[in-house]
Amino acid sequence: MSTHAASDGTQLSDVREVHKPAAPPEQAAPAIGSPPAAEQPTGRPGGSTGGSGGWLVPLIVIMVGMFMAVLDISIVNVAVPAIRAEFGASMDSIQWINTGYSLTVGVVVPAAAWLGMRFGLRRVYLWSLVLFALASAMCGFAGGLEPLIMARIVQGIPGGMLPVVCITIVMRLVPPEKLGAAMGIYGLGVTAAPGAGPMLGGYLVEYVDWRLVFFLNVPIGILGLIAAVLALPKLPADGAERFDYLGFGAIAGSLFSLLLALEEGPKWGWTSYPTLILLTLGVNLMALFVIVELQVGHPLLDLRVFTSWQFDLSMVLITTTSIAFFSTLFYIPSFLQGAQGLTAFHAGLVMAPLAAMLMITNPIIGRLYDRLGPRWLAMAGLLTTATGLLILSQINVDISRAEIILGTSVMCAGLGIGWMPIMTGALASVPTTLAPHASGLNQLIMQVSQGLGLAGLAAMVTAQRAQLMADRAALIAPDGANADPRILAMQEQGPAGLLGLWGQVTNQVQAQTYSNAFLAVAMLVAGGAVLTFFLPSGPPANTGDATPAAMH
Repeated sequence: MSTHAASDGTQLSDVREVHKPAAPPEQAAPAIGSPPAAEQPTGRPGGSTGGSGGWLVPLIVIMVGMFMAVLDISIVNVAVPAIRAEFGASMDSIQWINTGYSLTVGVVVPAAAWLGMRFGLRRVYLWSLVLFALASAMCGFAGGLEPLIMARIVQGIPGGMLPVVCITIVMRLVPPEKLGAAMGIYGLGVTAAPGAGPMLGGYLVEYVDWRLVFFLNVPIGILGLIAAVLALPKLPADGAERFDYLGFGAIAGSLFSLLLALEEGPKWGWTSYPTLILLTLGVNLMALFVIVELQVGHPLLDLRVFTSWQFDLSMVLITTTSIAFFSTLFYIPSFLQGAQGLTAFHAGLVMAPLAAMLMITNPIIGRLYDRLGPRWLAMAGLLTTATGLLILSQINVDISRAEIILGTSVMCAGLGIGWMPIMTGALASVPTTLAPHASGLNQLIMQVSQGLGLAGLAAMVTAQRAQLMADRAALIAPDGANADPRILAMQEQGPAGLLGLWGQVTNQVQAQTYSNAFLAVAMLVAGGAVLTFFLPSGPPANTGDATPAAMH
């Protein structure tokens, strides 16, 4: 038995290196959620292992950090038009407020797992809170677009760290038989933030000042830091493995290239040389990353997690649910403000039931997962999600707010039912020693699938919009014997009359392209619902496997 000095000042006995030979059966690695026995006095407050007293308070504490990181993604989007107006920036320049942040997050996520293992999860979480609050204050005080973009890049560093570190802490603190309930509670912070962001951001931008969108993170970060210092147990580091510089360079370069191509592809053109070069570079660097990780002794992200078929299938399902969720968050507010003329705040109010539905379903489903396992909950969730998307596919210029609220609520009820069982089952299917790697890969796949999904839908919407506008233009005879009398009447009104016609046609085309996009996503999610039949059912096992070989 070897003893290592932990970075948080505690001692961790019998630390198992990821690449050491598997222990004999009597010394098999504990299940995910159960730390080594020597860690329990410090890893669980009060030494509780069975009830919620040892992990509930720390779980609520780390929800603060997760909520802050996720909220920032949706709340900043609302402020972009106001920022552009104040700084007099072009549309191409203003997009880098989000592009810079997304690229940084994509680069940081692969390193987050290693940093948590090397320096201790608690320490990394605390420093991430501090850096996020400081970077948010820098964004709020920015006097121009360039300083704001730089501050957003800095903010993306802890923004990429927090999701990986938070979910890994959950897996370390919570016993396996309570993991479903814990993930249901944890999901409140993950799912409520995107729904609350548009409403809160819209109110601050419309009635106060856009800078409060960033300053809001400062008091949240300070309170979260104080709570974490007082309530979060010490979580020792897992050893001093060497950093995989080659693997990090490959995955960072790949994600940077892919995400930049996806962000700028609609503007540059999907067949333009810059886009094709970036996509090719991204794919080749990803292949290099896989080769490197399978060869090095201490991989940045251990790809042995993919030897678990349940983890692989769950990542496919996570991709489909991520596309459904983020496409709704993107297209519905855009439609409400563009085609129906709502303000940002009132569009956020329409989206508020989305967050409420997720908050209602998550805790309930968490407890059901501990009894039923992932299969039937995931199947019911994805079928419900597809139903909500089919409702949204009926979108048109004259659709009522009640119909939109119904569609988004049904869709989010499905996500609330299915998302947590899928993710929890995925993370619980790998050995304890691989939990940080599984968390990092999970966040990485969510980040990439979000970008890929929105980029694919954007390409489809753009192509259809051009075709539909051309089709409608061909149907109109502006003059001659076959001229439409409505067109002649509008021409007599001058430019204002024709602009009104142009606005009507544009709104109708926008609604139709969005309708087709929601229909495509509904079919994708329905296909995922079929795959859920291959997930395990029944109460999750309380013991984990020690080696990847046992995961087949």
